[in-house]
Amino acid sequence: MREYRVTARRVDGHGGLAMAKQAELVLDTDPAGRQDAMNPVELLLSALAACMLKGIERAGPMLQFRFTGADVALEAVREDAPPRLARIRYEIVVDSEESDRRLELLHRNVLKYGTISNTLGAAVPIEGRLRRR
Repeated sequence: MREYRVTARRVDGHGGLAMAKQAELVLDTDPAGRQDAMNPVELLLSALAACMLKGIERAGPMLQFRFTGADVALEAVREDAPPRLARIRYEIVVDSEESDRRLELLHRNVLKYGTISNTLGAAVPIEGRLRRR
């Protein structure tokens, strides 16, 4: 089993700092929000986007899938009572000339083997598509 470690600390009433390995990330913890840092939902969506992009990087060589770039766009719908995400939608756009069948194979692999996508998918509906640019 792999283990992951992140530490975080309050900097002031407007933000915090998360640290992992040699990386630092400014956190938006201000109740009024701030434009120069991601809030917790945006961080969660970023983790899912990173998982999907990493899945493409991992599956590409295994499937001998040729591509030159990939983008992920995500959005979440939040309910207020109780506060939770009701659903997450995504669109993955891949720069590739592979067939539609091969795009679908890549899509299935990205979803099937993603740690974050599997974890979140057990808690909130995730729906989306992968398409060619």
